[in-house]
Amino acid sequence: MSNAMIINGKEIGQEIRQSVAEQVSKLKNQGVTPGLAVILVGDNPASQTYVRNKQKSCEAIGIYSELIKLPKEVSEDELLAQIRFLNNSESIHGILVQLPLPEHINEDKVIATISPEKDVDGFSPVSVGKMMLGQETYLPCTPFGVMKLLEYAKVDIAGKHAVIVGRSHIVGKPMGQLLLQKDATVTYTHSKTPDLPSITKQADIIVAAVGRPNFITKEHVKPGAVVIDVGINRDENNKLIGDVDFAEVEQVASHITPVPGGVGPMTITMLLYNTVQSARKTLLQDK
Repeated sequence: MSNAMIINGKEIGQEIRQSVAEQVSKLKNQGVTPGLAVILVGDNPASQTYVRNKQKSCEAIGIYSELIKLPKEVSEDELLAQIRFLNNSESIHGILVQLPLPEHINEDKVIATISPEKDVDGFSPVSVGKMMLGQETYLPCTPFGVMKLLEYAKVDIAGKHAVIVGRSHIVGKPMGQLLLQKDATVTYTHSKTPDLPSITKQADIIVAAVGRPNFITKEHVKPGAVVIDVGINRDENNKLIGDVDFAEVEQVASHITPVPGGVGPMTITMLLYNTVQSARKTLLQDK
């Protein structure tokens, strides 16, 4: 028997995209077409798929999208020059460099070169610093998407204990910060945490972002907890599965996100949202 309410990221994402699309047409009426540039280095198949999805999503709501494909042998200097060119381009409001990059290129340097005004991924040191301080900035898309899922599912965050499993710069760390800003008590855990279930079992909200298939089982979850699964893994049949054992955990959780169709669609949705916010800012500056 399933008890958990399934938080449908596809539906919530569509709803948000609808309102973003309306903002796009308003901006176009005022002479601004939001533009997103995506830089893809090399031919990693997963990266190619992500980039294709991002472009399709842009086109669907009227955002201009530009794909810049560079060979994997491209030099770091050439890549940085390309970013600086886009920093100065008036038709581009958001710049995204698809990670991972080839080993000879320093990712930190690349991210730091993107203008904070166009850092719609929310990864630059400036964006991260502003987020930590609770200042207005572009929030990293996946954690931002999770916050929207919780909001739409009417999950009360204030005063709740949230446990984050995973500590990546892209999801784990910022996720904890955003929950903290909404008055949750936050505990970070990771692969080196001893006796993980004893900590996750205290959580009202669990965010699993550890990159291990079916890692979170019902042993980890107290009855009635909200479980958000950020994991994207493939099983032996190449089927997409999360970090949470859905079939097991669904029986004890109050709310749960599926994989696929949970957090995934929200990541691109918030990227579109951030790009449109950036375009709106340029319009205000021009006035």
